[in-house]
Amino acid sequence: MQRLWAANDLKPHRRRTFKLSQDSQFEVKFWDIIGLYLEPPVRAVVLCCDEKSQCQALERTQPGLPLGQGHIATRTHDYYRHGTVTLFAALNYLSGKVLAERAPRHRHQEWLKFLRKIDGAVSAELDVHLILDNYATHKHPAVLSWLAKRPRFKLHFTPTSASWLNLVERFFRDLSQDVISPGSFASVPDLVAAIWSYLEERNLKPKRYEWRAQGQVILEKLRRARQALAQELNVSKDT
Repeated sequence: MQRLWAANDLKPHRRRTFKLSQDSQFEVKFWDIIGLYLEPPVRAVVLCCDEKSQCQALERTQPGLPLGQGHIATRTHDYYRHGTVTLFAALNYLSGKVLAERAPRHRHQEWLKFLRKIDGAVSAELDVHLILDNYATHKHPAVLSWLAKRPRFKLHFTPTSASWLNLVERFFRDLSQDVISPGSFASVPDLVAAIWSYLEERNLKPKRYEWRAQGQVILEKLRRARQALAQELNVSKDT
């Protein structure tokens, strides 16, 4: 069997997940956000915003071994749970700096508090372009009412199932890989302290995430993916 798989370049042990957006306004929203990255507006800031909910303070049951010559780093598979915290973050696309706020929950009240923090942190002379996903908290009536009184805030929503357009997700991945996943935390305050230390160090030497992909190339890949999926669905129906 292994020889047959190899001869036909088949790899049944491997899987890749995917999600195609069904948003009817996908291309309009897509180009709107790409435009902010490729040609940021003048006298304005572009903030990629989201919340990383349920950051878990996990304490490993035993200490692991560090990386050393001849062996890889280790950690136990089991752990103690010590609670969670939500991290609100706004990634400045041009500077690479991250403005953050922690909260025990991620309701519209906490999101509104974070918006007020952004409002205070950004110079009153600048417009504020926010890139957001479609989470209901971001569109709560209380939030929309607050925004209506502050016209300098411009909201740009990603298409549904297309959070990859929001570059703050790239920062969240780095945060998870560098701090949360490899760490062992005896309490939520320990986890928060580690996150804040990481943020402070990062903001001293900010790392930008620059959008370099060509929009038309991405759309062509999505078109081919939809065609392949539709063809597979038709084959399944016929059989």
